[in-house]
Amino acid sequence: MRPITYEIPKPLIPVKKKPIINHLIEFFAKHGVKEVGLLASREHEDDFRRWKKTWLDELPTDKVSIFYEEKPRGTFGGFEYLKDWAGGDQLLVSNGDDLKDFDLGDMIKAHNEDDSHATLLLMEVPDPRKYGVPVMKGQKINEFLEKPENPPCNYINAGLYIIEPDVMNDTDFSKEYIMFEKDIFPELAKKGKLSGFKAVNGRWFDCGNLESWEKAMMEW
Repeated sequence: MRPITYEIPKPLIPVKKKPIINHLIEFFAKHGVKEVGLLASREHEDDFRRWKKTWLDELPTDKVSIFYEEKPRGTFGGFEYLKDWAGGDQLLVSNGDDLKDFDLGDMIKAHNEDDSHATLLLMEVPDPRKYGVPVMKGQKINEFLEKPENPPCNYINAGLYIIEPDVMNDTDFSKEYIMFEKDIFPELAKKGKLSGFKAVNGRWFDCGNLESWEKAMMEW
Protein backbone atom coordinates (compact mmCIF):
# COMPACT_ATOMS: atom_id res chain seq x y z
CA MET A 1 0.00 0.00 0.00
CA ARG A 2 2.94 2.35 -0.31
CA PRO A 3 3.15 5.31 -0.61
CA ILE A 4 -0.14 5.64 1.36
CA THR A 5 1.22 3.74 4.36
CA TYR A 6 4.08 6.21 4.67
CA GLU A 7 1.40 8.50 6.12
CA ILE A 8 -1.47 6.27 7.31
CA PRO A 9 -1.30 2.88 9.09
CA LYS A 10 -3.20 0.21 7.14
CA PRO A 11 -6.06 -0.26 9.66
CA LEU A 12 -6.81 3.48 9.49
CA ILE A 13 -7.07 3.63 5.70
CA PRO A 14 -10.66 4.52 4.77
CA VAL A 15 -13.25 2.46 2.92
CA LYS A 16 -16.65 4.10 2.43
CA LYS A 17 -15.46 7.14 4.42
CA LYS A 18 -14.58 5.06 7.51
CA PRO A 19 -11.29 3.47 8.61
CA ILE A 20 -11.04 -0.26 8.00
CA ILE A 21 -10.74 -0.85 11.75
CA ASN A 22 -14.19 0.73 12.25
CA HIS A 23 -15.73 -1.78 9.87
CA LEU A 24 -14.04 -4.63 11.76
CA ILE A 25 -15.23 -3.40 15.17
CA GLU A 26 -18.77 -3.04 13.80
CA PHE A 27 -18.60 -6.58 12.40
CA PHE A 28 -17.56 -8.05 15.74
CA ALA A 29 -20.11 -5.98 17.67
CA LYS A 30 -22.85 -7.31 15.40
CA HIS A 31 -21.94 -10.78 16.68
CA GLY A 32 -21.89 -9.84 20.35
CA VAL A 33 -18.25 -8.88 20.90
CA LYS A 34 -18.17 -6.00 23.40
CA GLU A 35 -14.46 -5.58 24.18
CA VAL A 36 -11.78 -4.86 21.60
CA GLY A 37 -8.00 -4.81 21.95
CA LEU A 38 -5.87 -3.28 19.20
CA LEU A 39 -2.18 -4.09 18.83
CA ALA A 40 -0.25 -1.34 17.04
CA SER A 41 3.30 -0.14 16.57
CA ARG A 42 4.54 2.50 18.99
CA GLU A 43 5.56 4.64 16.02
CA HIS A 44 1.85 4.97 15.14
CA GLU A 45 0.71 5.91 18.65
CA ASP A 46 -0.26 9.45 17.69
CA ASP A 47 -2.29 8.15 14.73
CA PHE A 48 -4.29 5.74 16.88
CA ARG A 49 -4.82 8.27 19.65
CA ARG A 50 -6.31 10.68 17.10
CA TRP A 51 -8.39 7.87 15.60
CA LYS A 52 -9.84 6.92 19.00
CA LYS A 53 -10.59 10.55 19.90
CA THR A 54 -12.31 11.12 16.55
CA TRP A 55 -14.32 7.93 16.23
CA LEU A 56 -15.01 6.48 19.68
CA ASP A 57 -18.46 8.05 20.00
CA GLU A 58 -19.50 6.48 16.68
CA LEU A 59 -18.27 2.97 17.47
CA PRO A 60 -20.71 0.33 18.79
CA THR A 61 -18.56 -0.12 21.92
CA ASP A 62 -16.48 2.22 24.05
CA LYS A 63 -14.41 -0.67 25.42
CA VAL A 64 -11.50 -0.24 23.04
CA SER A 65 -7.99 -0.74 24.45
CA ILE A 66 -4.84 -0.04 22.43
CA PHE A 67 -1.54 -1.80 23.10
CA TYR A 68 1.74 -0.71 21.53
CA GLU A 69 4.76 -2.72 20.44
CA GLU A 70 8.09 -0.97 20.94
CA LYS A 71 9.50 -2.94 18.00
CA PRO A 72 8.07 -5.46 15.52
CA ARG A 73 7.68 -8.90 17.08
CA GLY A 74 5.84 -10.79 14.35
CA THR A 75 2.14 -11.51 13.97
CA PHE A 76 1.94 -13.22 17.39
CA GLY A 77 4.90 -11.94 19.44
CA GLY A 78 3.09 -8.78 20.50
CA PHE A 79 0.28 -10.78 22.07
CA GLU A 80 2.41 -10.84 25.20
CA TYR A 81 1.13 -7.30 25.82
CA LEU A 82 -2.49 -8.52 25.63
CA LYS A 83 -2.10 -11.47 27.97
CA ASP A 84 -3.41 -9.74 31.11
CA TRP A 85 -6.16 -7.98 29.16
CA ALA A 86 -7.34 -11.30 27.67
CA GLY A 87 -7.66 -12.72 31.17
CA GLY A 88 -7.52 -16.34 30.07
CA ASP A 89 -10.53 -16.03 27.77
CA GLN A 90 -11.04 -17.36 24.27
CA LEU A 91 -9.90 -14.73 21.76
CA LEU A 92 -11.12 -13.68 18.34
CA VAL A 93 -8.14 -12.39 16.37
CA SER A 94 -8.29 -10.47 13.10
CA ASN A 95 -5.89 -8.85 10.69
CA GLY A 96 -6.44 -5.11 10.67
CA ASP A 97 -6.24 -4.49 6.93
CA ASP A 98 -9.12 -6.49 5.45
CA LEU A 99 -12.91 -6.42 5.45
CA LYS A 100 -15.05 -9.43 6.24
CA ASP A 101 -18.71 -10.25 6.65
CA PHE A 102 -20.02 -13.76 7.34
CA ASP A 103 -21.83 -15.66 10.09
CA LEU A 104 -19.28 -15.50 12.89
CA GLY A 105 -21.71 -17.31 15.18
CA ASP A 106 -21.47 -20.42 13.01
CA MET A 107 -17.67 -20.30 13.20
CA ILE A 108 -17.69 -19.96 16.98
CA LYS A 109 -20.16 -22.84 17.29
CA ALA A 110 -18.02 -25.08 15.05
CA HIS A 111 -14.91 -24.22 17.06
CA ASN A 112 -16.57 -24.89 20.42
CA GLU A 113 -17.80 -28.28 19.23
CA ASP A 114 -14.28 -29.24 18.15
CA ASP A 115 -11.19 -30.06 20.23
CA SER A 116 -8.88 -27.65 18.38
CA HIS A 117 -6.89 -24.94 20.10
CA ALA A 118 -7.34 -22.65 17.10
CA THR A 119 -9.79 -22.35 14.21
CA LEU A 120 -9.02 -20.31 11.11
CA LEU A 121 -11.49 -18.58 8.84
CA LEU A 122 -11.19 -19.91 5.28
CA MET A 123 -12.61 -17.96 2.37
CA GLU A 124 -12.99 -19.14 -1.22
CA VAL A 125 -11.25 -16.96 -3.82
CA PRO A 126 -10.92 -17.24 -7.61
CA ASP A 127 -7.11 -17.38 -7.54
CA PRO A 128 -5.63 -18.76 -4.30
CA ARG A 129 -2.06 -18.77 -5.63
CA LYS A 130 -1.39 -15.39 -3.99
CA TYR A 131 -2.23 -16.63 -0.49
CA GLY A 132 -1.69 -19.36 2.07
CA VAL A 133 -3.75 -22.42 1.09
CA PRO A 134 -4.67 -25.14 3.62
CA VAL A 135 -4.09 -28.85 3.22
CA MET A 136 -6.99 -30.41 5.09
CA LYS A 137 -8.39 -33.71 6.29
CA GLY A 138 -11.99 -33.13 7.25
CA GLN A 139 -12.03 -29.94 9.32
CA LYS A 140 -8.42 -30.35 10.47
CA ILE A 141 -5.62 -28.38 8.83
CA ASN A 142 -2.44 -30.41 8.38
CA GLU A 143 -0.32 -27.66 6.82
CA PHE A 144 -0.40 -24.50 4.75
CA LEU A 145 1.11 -24.09 1.29
CA GLU A 146 2.37 -20.53 0.84
CA LYS A 147 1.45 -19.17 -2.61
CA PRO A 148 1.37 -22.63 -4.26
CA GLU A 149 1.53 -22.91 -8.03
CA ASN A 150 -0.99 -25.77 -7.99
CA PRO A 151 -3.32 -25.15 -5.02
CA PRO A 152 -5.19 -28.17 -3.62
CA CYS A 153 -8.33 -26.01 -3.18
CA ASN A 154 -9.61 -22.46 -3.61
CA TYR A 155 -9.84 -21.72 0.10
CA ILE A 156 -7.31 -19.44 1.78
CA ASN A 157 -6.38 -18.22 5.23
CA ALA A 158 -8.59 -15.11 5.55
CA GLY A 159 -6.92 -13.60 8.60
CA LEU A 160 -9.46 -14.30 11.34
CA TYR A 161 -8.80 -16.83 14.09
CA ILE A 162 -10.40 -18.18 17.24
CA ILE A 163 -7.71 -19.13 19.73
CA GLU A 164 -7.94 -20.82 23.10
CA PRO A 165 -6.02 -19.59 26.18
CA ASP A 166 -3.65 -22.57 25.87
CA VAL A 167 -2.14 -20.99 22.76
CA MET A 168 -0.88 -17.99 24.74
CA ASN A 169 -0.08 -19.99 27.85
CA ASP A 170 2.11 -22.43 25.90
CA THR A 171 4.06 -19.75 23.99
CA ASP A 172 7.58 -18.75 24.97
CA PHE A 173 7.32 -14.97 24.71
CA SER A 174 11.01 -14.56 25.52
CA LYS A 175 11.57 -15.08 21.79
CA GLU A 176 11.81 -11.73 20.05
CA TYR A 177 9.88 -12.70 16.92
CA ILE A 178 6.91 -15.09 16.78
CA MET A 179 4.66 -15.67 13.79
CA PHE A 180 1.21 -17.27 13.74
CA GLU A 181 1.98 -18.64 10.29
CA LYS A 182 5.46 -20.10 10.94
CA ASP A 183 5.57 -20.80 14.67
CA ILE A 184 2.08 -21.23 16.14
CA PHE A 185 -0.09 -22.84 13.45
CA PRO A 186 2.44 -25.47 12.24
CA GLU A 187 2.90 -26.75 15.81
CA LEU A 188 -0.87 -26.90 16.39
CA ALA A 189 -1.30 -28.72 13.06
CA LYS A 190 1.26 -31.35 14.10
CA LYS A 191 -0.76 -31.97 17.27
CA GLY A 192 -4.06 -32.18 15.37
CA LYS A 193 -5.28 -29.06 17.17
CA LEU A 194 -5.76 -26.71 14.19
CA SER A 195 -9.08 -26.50 12.32
CA GLY A 196 -10.51 -24.52 9.45
CA PHE A 197 -13.96 -23.02 9.04
CA LYS A 198 -15.16 -22.56 5.45
CA ALA A 199 -17.44 -19.54 5.40
CA VAL A 200 -20.55 -19.90 3.24
CA ASN A 201 -22.04 -16.84 1.52
CA GLY A 202 -19.45 -14.60 3.14
CA ARG A 203 -17.66 -11.53 1.85
CA TRP A 204 -13.96 -10.82 2.24
CA PHE A 205 -11.84 -8.03 0.81
CA ASP A 206 -8.08 -7.96 1.15
CA CYS A 207 -7.07 -4.29 1.28
CA GLY A 208 -3.36 -5.03 1.22
CA ASN A 209 -2.59 -3.40 -2.12
CA LEU A 210 -3.91 -0.53 -4.20
CA GLU A 211 -5.85 -2.73 -6.62
CA SER A 212 -7.70 -4.67 -3.92
CA TRP A 213 -8.31 -1.50 -1.90
CA GLU A 214 -10.00 0.09 -4.91
CA LYS A 215 -12.11 -3.05 -5.37
CA ALA A 216 -13.20 -2.84 -1.72
CA MET A 217 -14.22 0.81 -2.13
CA MET A 218 -16.31 -0.05 -5.18
CA GLU A 219 -17.97 -3.22 -3.88
CA TRP A 220 -18.14 -3.13 -0.06
